[in-house]
Amino acid sequence: VNPHIDDGGSSAVRLQNPFSFFGHTYSQIYVNNNGYLTFDQSWKNYTPIQFNVYSGRDVIAPLWTDIDNRANGVISYNQYSNGSVLSQATRDINQYFPGVNFNASWVFVATWDRVAYFNYSGTETSFQVVLISSGHASFVLMNYGPIAPTNKPLAAGYATDGTDWFTILWSNVSDHVNFSNLSNMSNVNVSGRWAFGVNGRPRDSTTKDTIRAVRLKLTTSLNIKDNNNKTIILQHLQDELRRRGTPANVRVKLTCIQKKRP
Repeated sequence: VNPHIDDGGSSAVRLQNPFSFFGHTYSQIYVNNNGYLTFDQSWKNYTPIQFNVYSGRDVIAPLWTDIDNRANGVISYNQYSNGSVLSQATRDINQYFPGVNFNASWVFVATWDRVAYFNYSGTETSFQVVLISSGHASFVLMNYGPIAPTNKPLAAGYATDGTDWFTILWSNVSDHVNFSNLSNMSNVNVSGRWAFGVNGRPRDSTTKDTIRAVRLKLTTSLNIKDNNNKTIILQHLQDELRRRGTPANVRVKLTCIQKKRP
C-alpha cells in the first residue's frame, strides 16, 4: 500500500518477472500516487503531458492527474505468478486479441481505490492498471470505475521515450472534458476497460486479420488539397499501419478532411 502523502508513491517494486514495454525490458516499477507507473524512477509530477508530444520517459498512465490520498482513498499494488488471477488474465487476452495463443505467467495490478483530487476535495475516483506477461508478449489493461468530475489537467493512456504512444483522453484545465465517461468507454467492447499489446510490433489489436477500418488523426503542414501531397500522406499512413502490424489487404483512403482550427 502506498503512503498517504500528497504527490507520493511507492519505492522501487522489484518485479518477479521482467516486463517488456516497446523494446525496453524492466525489472522494477514505481506506482506514483498521481495515477501513473514509471520504470526508471519515482515521479511526483501532477500535471500530465500530452502523450503525442511527450518524450524522455516510459509512462503507463491509467489516470494521470493531481491526486491527493491523504484524506481518503487507498493506492495499492500486487503481483501474481500463479492462481486465478493468471487464469483470468489468460482468458481476457485471448478474448481481446484472437489468434495470439497467449498464456499469462505473471500479472502486476495497481489500484487507486476511491482516491480524492488535491486538495482534500472529498471526491472519490477509482481506477486500475494491469500489466500482463507471458515472458514473450506483454499487455496492459486499464480498468475504470466511477471517475469524479474535475477541472484539473488529466490524461489517460501511455507514452514511451520514443515514438509509441496512445491517448484515451486528455484535457487541460480549459477543456473541461467529462472524464466520467471513462467508466463506459472501451476499445474491447467491455465498459470501462481498455487493452493494449505493448511489447513491440504489432502494438495492439491491429494484429487482427479481421480489421475493417482504422481511424487516424494526422497533423501536417502540407496543403492536403494538393493531389501530390495527398499521395504522400496516404503512403506515409499506409507505411505506418504496416509497421504496426496491419494486414497487407487493408487499404488507406482519405474519406473526410476538416480544418477545425487555424
